[in-house]
Amino acid sequence: MVAAENGEIFELEGYGAAGMSGDEFVALTKDKTLDMPHGSELMMLPGRSPVVYNIYEDRFEVMDRNPYASDEKIFPVAVFNSPGFVNRHFCAYDDEGAEGPLPLFSYGAVGFGKKDFRSAAIRVDEEPRQDLRLMPQKGVAKGVDRMRKAYPENRLMRHLETCALEYGCPAGKNFFLERYEAPLPTSTVCNARCLGCISLQTENNLCACQERIAFTPTPEEIAQVSLEHIKKVEKAVVSFGQGCEGEPLTAAKAIEPAVRMIREKTDQGTINLNTNASLPLEVENLCRAGLDSMRVSMNSVRESTYTAYFRPRSYGFKDVLDSIDRARSQGKFVAINYLNCPGFTDSQKEADALVKFIRAHDISMIQWRNLNFDPRVYRRTMERVEPGGPALGMDRLIRNISREFPNLIHGYFNPPKENHGKPK
Repeated sequence: MVAAENGEIFELEGYGAAGMSGDEFVALTKDKTLDMPHGSELMMLPGRSPVVYNIYEDRFEVMDRNPYASDEKIFPVAVFNSPGFVNRHFCAYDDEGAEGPLPLFSYGAVGFGKKDFRSAAIRVDEEPRQDLRLMPQKGVAKGVDRMRKAYPENRLMRHLETCALEYGCPAGKNFFLERYEAPLPTSTVCNARCLGCISLQTENNLCACQERIAFTPTPEEIAQVSLEHIKKVEKAVVSFGQGCEGEPLTAAKAIEPAVRMIREKTDQGTINLNTNASLPLEVENLCRAGLDSMRVSMNSVRESTYTAYFRPRSYGFKDVLDSIDRARSQGKFVAINYLNCPGFTDSQKEADALVKFIRAHDISMIQWRNLNFDPRVYRRTMERVEPGGPALGMDRLIRNISREFPNLIHGYFNPPKENHGKPK
């Protein structure tokens, strides 16, 4: 399956779909794919050549022209899978001569079956928290109008309106629909320079996916949003640390009193922190104030490759581990937001390091997430830092970890505290 210059997607007769794990090409088969999840998006990869599987000659080929119409350029097609699905392979393509990395999306392998598109993905969470079919725009607009009337001066409410109505943010929509998890963006700055930062980019001609919040809400504004959500939603979750902000721990002076305000009013709801866990003392203070859970973003559990991606400004990998240990010592639920790239995440060295990491730090959950970065550029960057060895396969990695740690929760979304002790 390839795309023409005008974006039209079509099949090449006699050729099968291919995926990649690291530098290894893989022919996609029915038993290793699933129906493309609802809400997924197909993307044409500019400036790249597709890699296809020649069925008759049993080999992979790089193509830049339609073999049946040599004057037509063709391009690879990838899938940006819906939340709850992790890539088994990424799209097979050749990037020789490409100018700069691909835009900040994940690029899953996809093909066409007998009747419809099929994605090389693994489902890791069945909760419909971000299923767009359950987010009617009229309902979102009604919720926005309701909050405008109730809180005309709350700047955080206004920011979330922009997220929900202009950017189509599922988290923002869920707040106004009074369901699942409400976002609490707070931070205007960050103490890391992640290669794939989706709220600020200054190099490689990459564009951020949305604008970063331009102010720090007051504790009162944060508490108002949180309490509105908690009092209306069963098993409500409210979360600091969103795609439209920097690192929330840098705004701890606003977050800590907000958490205390919330807990003075209610012991209901789950207060969660999505973070890079860079400031252990602030993490400890938030836990004492009433934080229930923490999700730590990590592309790798090896210091060298973690540092190569996050590029910390004022902290180190040991600070991240210290934060995790401090939260766990207070009995808090700790998940890692594990940013996956097939061929790297499931490499032998990373898999071995992950087992040691879980044993040493007793985390509660792995949230398997797709890395939003050019996979070939990413892997080459990581391999220069520390080669990972052969790939095991993402499905095998997840099975091995499940078998080794039967009480570890696997998923995609931040669970409410009522589900913190329930492995899936």
